[in-house]
Amino acid sequence: MSPDPTRRSERSRQAILTATRELLFDVGYGNLTIEGIAHRAGVGKQTIYRWWPSKGAVMFESLVPADGPDAALPDTGDVEADLRTVLRAVVEQFNTPHLERMTRALAIEVHNDPVLGREMVERLLQPQLELTKERLRAAQRTGELAADLDLQVAVELLFGPVFHRWMLRTAPLTPEYADTVASMAVAAMRPQPARR
Repeated sequence: MSPDPTRRSERSRQAILTATRELLFDVGYGNLTIEGIAHRAGVGKQTIYRWWPSKGAVMFESLVPADGPDAALPDTGDVEADLRTVLRAVVEQFNTPHLERMTRALAIEVHNDPVLGREMVERLLQPQLELTKERLRAAQRTGELAADLDLQVAVELLFGPVFHRWMLRTAPLTPEYADTVASMAVAAMRPQPARR
């Protein structure tokens, strides 16, 4: 019986992704090379370049689930409390040293590679924003939030300040800051009293 080449290819692909994640933890993004990934995965460099055009593309694939995020946001009936939970989780991720280093490395790569940037938006960012929009829609249905919200602006209002503070390191990124952003954003999104 001859070997199944698709199984062999998938084994190689998974070995490359595992090697990339391990090396990101072990040596950091600055020292990550295609040669190092190939050596650890037990494959040739040409095998890596067959599937990915760059180091950044391999890194992205190794860190992002193929089908993107799939968990709905919490819905306790209190949209402000739920958004605080979400933003606190984002802050925690940004403050976890190895995740923070990898996220910064990925941000650099997508800034320099428009194709990779579009892929990140489509596979990672947009699905997360859509989950948030679904939670905001639920709050609109219950009257917690204004019915005429621009949901794209609303999610940017939530996540933009956290990302800005993390990216520029303008001040410490704390759970209390996440709470403040959630409270101020929700206050701006609540139904406004009718004018006489």
